[in-house]
This record gives sequence, C-alpha cells and structure tokens, in this order.
Amino acid sequence: MARTCVAILDEPLEPAAWLGELRPGEDVGAIATFVGLCRGEAGRLTGLELEHYPGMAEAEVERVVGAACERWPLFGLLAVHRTGLVAVGEPIVLVAAGASHRDAAFDAVRYVMDYLKTDAPFWKREHLADGTVGSWVAANVADDRARERWAVDA
Repeated sequence: MARTCVAILDEPLEPAAWLGELRPGEDVGAIATFVGLCRGEAGRLTGLELEHYPGMAEAEVERVVGAACERWPLFGLLAVHRTGLVAVGEPIVLVAAGASHRDAAFDAVRYVMDYLKTDAPFWKREHLADGTVGSWVAANVADDRARERWAVDA
C-alpha cells in the first residue's frame, strides 16, 4: 500500500522539505516530481491569489491521489497545493510519486496534475504589475483535453 500525503497550505511551499514524506525504501527505483510555479506572463503579473473550497478541496485531492495509487504500483504519492497570494517564481503545487520503475512514477504525477487542474476546487485571481487586482482565471480547454487521456474505456 502506498504512503500518501495531501496538504493545502496558506504559507510558502518548500518542495524539498516535503519530499521526505515519500520515505523511499530499498525497492523504490524512481521518484518523479512536478513543481508548478507562478508565471509572470511576460511581466504582466506580480502574482496569483489562490483560493480553495475548504474541506471539499482536500477531499478531492485525496480522491485523486487514491485513484492514482489504485491505478499504478506506487510506494508513495504526495500532493501539496498553495493558497493565498503567491508571488511570481514561487511554487504553487508539488506532486511527487515513488515507484519501482519510472513509468509508474511519471504517469501517476501527470495523472494527479491533470485532475488537479480540472476537478479540484481551486481558483486563481491575477495580481497585475500595475498594482491592480485582475480577473479570476478561466478554465482551460487544454487542461480538460489532458485529463481525457486518463479515461478508462468501458
């Protein structure tokens, strides 16, 4: 059974500090990680404000992490997501998986990210370089398409 860790933080995310949660054993041959950063959008943004639906967000991330653990032979899987104001260049999300082989680790990380982008109740609002607060970021059709790759044929 895979060791899992899910966290939603309202403080800075330090990816290296969280990787120890995987606690790799002697049969772990691969650890795949993804760290999503706040982009500046060519100088247009100073940051993003991230909000979530408390309780529901944690439950959805737990559901997705659990589904990944059922789908791939993993030793560990963690998903950590930031909320609050995140400055350009700072981490927003960390997903990491440990497995015997790289394919399972890579696939599990990609799966979790694809579902986090589409199904988890997080919202992002732009903070603009001119000092104003911008609009909420709309859903992205490309994210929906990425998630579709994981659909299981009946």
